[in-house]
Amino acid sequence: MMNDQSSGPVGTDGLGLIPAPTAVTVRAGAEDFVLDARTVVDAGPGTERAAHWLRATVGAATGLPLLPGTGEGVGAGAGAGAAGGGDAEPGVVRLRIDDRMAVGEVPGVDGPDADGPGSDGPGPALAAESYRLTISATDGVTLTGGGPAGVFWGLQTLRQLLGADAFRRAPLDRARRWALPAADIADTPRFRWRGLMLDVARHFMPKDDVLRQLDLMAAHKLNVLHFHLSDDQGWRVEIKRHPRLTEVGAWRARTKWGHRASPLWSETPHGGFYTQDDIREIVGYAADRHIAVVPEIDIPGHSQAAIAAYPELGNTDVIDTTTLSVWDTWGINPNVLAPTDNVLRFYEGVFEELLDLFPAGPLEFSSFFHVGGDECPKDQWKASPTAQARIKELGVGDENGLQSWFIRHFDGWLAARGRRLIGWDEILEGGLAAGAAVSSWRGYGGGVTAAEAGHDVVMCPEQQVYLDYRQAAGEDEPVPIAYVRTLADVYRFEPVPPGLSETAAAHILGTQANVWTEVMENRARVDYQVHPRLAALAEVAWSALPAPEERDLAGFEHRMTAHYRRLDALGVDYRPPSGPRPWQRRPGVLGRPIDGPPPGA
Repeated sequence: MMNDQSSGPVGTDGLGLIPAPTAVTVRAGAEDFVLDARTVVDAGPGTERAAHWLRATVGAATGLPLLPGTGEGVGAGAGAGAAGGGDAEPGVVRLRIDDRMAVGEVPGVDGPDADGPGSDGPGPALAAESYRLTISATDGVTLTGGGPAGVFWGLQTLRQLLGADAFRRAPLDRARRWALPAADIADTPRFRWRGLMLDVARHFMPKDDVLRQLDLMAAHKLNVLHFHLSDDQGWRVEIKRHPRLTEVGAWRARTKWGHRASPLWSETPHGGFYTQDDIREIVGYAADRHIAVVPEIDIPGHSQAAIAAYPELGNTDVIDTTTLSVWDTWGINPNVLAPTDNVLRFYEGVFEELLDLFPAGPLEFSSFFHVGGDECPKDQWKASPTAQARIKELGVGDENGLQSWFIRHFDGWLAARGRRLIGWDEILEGGLAAGAAVSSWRGYGGGVTAAEAGHDVVMCPEQQVYLDYRQAAGEDEPVPIAYVRTLADVYRFEPVPPGLSETAAAHILGTQANVWTEVMENRARVDYQVHPRLAALAEVAWSALPAPEERDLAGFEHRMTAHYRRLDALGVDYRPPSGPRPWQRRPGVLGRPIDGPPPGA
């Protein structure tokens, strides 16, 4: 047990906490608090769901009932390591919400405790995602959050403090002693948007695997799932008024095996989709973990699956769209949506159903709706008399202006329904509607331009946080794609580029890792590419880290030794520090490695 006093991320190595809390004090010489069969959970108003989660996860792993109770009479010896006699009072875990949030406070931004952990005063009101955790052998555990989310994130820390076996689904030893160190922790996230983009269009991920991803996100204190539901290679969500989107668009006859230059194919038909009830379950499961699910339907490019299902959506005056099928390879597809009123009405109908499935609720980013907008080739529009007539009619100048008109239409349509449009940084081309937000993926440039113009930005540059990129230069790396991006590289990523004005920096909502699944054919491959680098991204998004060159990489890697044990307990097929295990390799499957550092990294 760590018995020194420490504060801040550097001093948390002995506890192995990831992401590192804002401030930690471990009280030297103090006894541990021990959870046992008599420990009760005193859940204050607004914390009932957090208490349910605690029993369902930590209760299952420890075999302890963690029954409801108030812990009345808790005094000396309660929950202490020396407690074992029948006269001792039961220990108590108190869950509370600080209801003193200041008027005008931005949830999750303001600091948790100006006086520091362990101070005598209560400190200022907590922001919604912030928490204070106090552990005492004599007084029990008190976890106070600025809101329900803050309580939930504090429970993630408590679970980590119990050790890796607290991440299992059943106890390994029912006689085990479950101890928490005497400590005070004050914590608040740096960024409000801490996300993971999951592409289920290229390779479908069954519902239970998506729910598992949400649990892994919660364990890393991530709060946004950007859910990429449509692309050229598949449409993944049921739309009742357009059933062919899943009857036809959710299935492809075969799949390219490896990079698109590979000569190999999997001849097994691939596909799948989520029913509307599946989506409701996913969204509800995420909300219970304080994760907002932001759906993405890609328009006007990356739409061949939709066009294969409904050929009239394509540029029928340029090609015979009835010959198109769901695309079976990778890359940028020339077949894009036609700029017609019929296409607008079609997608308005799609979006109407999706807004019901992804309701705007109390979670901050639940009102966001992603429309893609990336990699839309203009060749068909240049050749299309219909598109050229539309450009002249609208007075938008050229094909870039036509795409801007397309995006602006849906920005207004969504805004009229109380929602916010977000798209990839190509939506800046031709002009961007005032309320739209940008996912900056082609480096920092798009995000800087958007932020300086007053648009909110999620920084996710491919050079830094594309987790399909290979993790090492060795020949054993499976299906190696693009540049090497190591755990250390992700840890040194800085979402706010230097030189950004203070006003523009305030528009950086946060960051996310992007998981494109062209070469990730199943859950194990996703695990390998995502972990352990997701832990580094989580710390970048949550913790108040210094400049990249000043970050304590050695300390982070030391804490990762404990985190690897947690991932083992969770059954995550991560990439070990020593390299891929034999079954994680893909010998003979062609990738596309690029030597040297990525530009701008």
